[in-house]
Amino acid sequence: MPIKAFSHRYFCNMNRKHFLKSLFLLPAGALAMQLKDFHKEASDFSASQKMPVLFIGHGNPMNAIFDNSFTRTLSDLGKRLERPNAVLVVSAHWLTRGETSVAVSPNPETIYDFYGFPPEMYQVKYPAPGSPATARELVQNVQSIQVHEDHEMGFDHGAWTILKHIFPKADIPVFQLSIDYNKPPQWHFDLAAELKKLREKGVLIIGSGNIVHNLRMMDFQKEAAQFEWAIEFDEFVKNKIASKDFQSLINYQEQGRAAQLSVPTNDHYLPMLYSLGLLDKKEEVSFTFETVQNGSISMRCFETAA
Repeated sequence: MPIKAFSHRYFCNMNRKHFLKSLFLLPAGALAMQLKDFHKEASDFSASQKMPVLFIGHGNPMNAIFDNSFTRTLSDLGKRLERPNAVLVVSAHWLTRGETSVAVSPNPETIYDFYGFPPEMYQVKYPAPGSPATARELVQNVQSIQVHEDHEMGFDHGAWTILKHIFPKADIPVFQLSIDYNKPPQWHFDLAAELKKLREKGVLIIGSGNIVHNLRMMDFQKEAAQFEWAIEFDEFVKNKIASKDFQSLINYQEQGRAAQLSVPTNDHYLPMLYSLGLLDKKEEVSFTFETVQNGSISMRCFETAA
């Protein structure tokens, strides 16, 4: 076997057992060097400070190429965040039924999971590496269910349209966790708690969706008036997050007409419950951005307060 440097990406493409086995095929001097590099990388990864949790209301995919108050907020966010070892995204745009999957691809593709957009949208690439090793650590951490490995999933627009602004260099490993759409809100909130250990390993976890997301009622005019029911439900969620009444948010369907119109389907709402389920009891939340766009899309974002 030729002697070569084991980069982080190369390490991520191998499971620990195979990696260690391959090392012992090397000459003694090279073996010592590779083990030194391996232990350094493992040490760096585990010694990181606890990462915050984010929820990003990603809204219109066109935000990927827009320069507006929302995208500038994301850019500022990336500049002040501690650099993570990896990023895990729970996106409204990766739904599975009857199982939960995690992406283990070492080189995920940029997915254009929309149609009818301007040509420049399909030119955007987000070439960040995957993080198979971290994804498999997630599989080990989750005990309540079996999390399946997905070798083909790339970055859907719930991930790359926001990461393009937060981490524009695309040099931080990224992987995604699917949402089992057959499961109720409480199930997703509880599952999120099993992901907390990743925060201690330098993994930044982002829920990407929208609190209010009613495409049928959208007004595409630039200065579209905000629907009263959208404002009402968005403020309800804000107040419940601030008071840590997460159970009311899990049982959001009890909130009547405003909830029904704001969350006609909960694919965009569930990522928020993952972000809330990841919080420790004493952690406070700050709201990074808040407005209702196109009348019926809440762009509210929040993060754990420093």
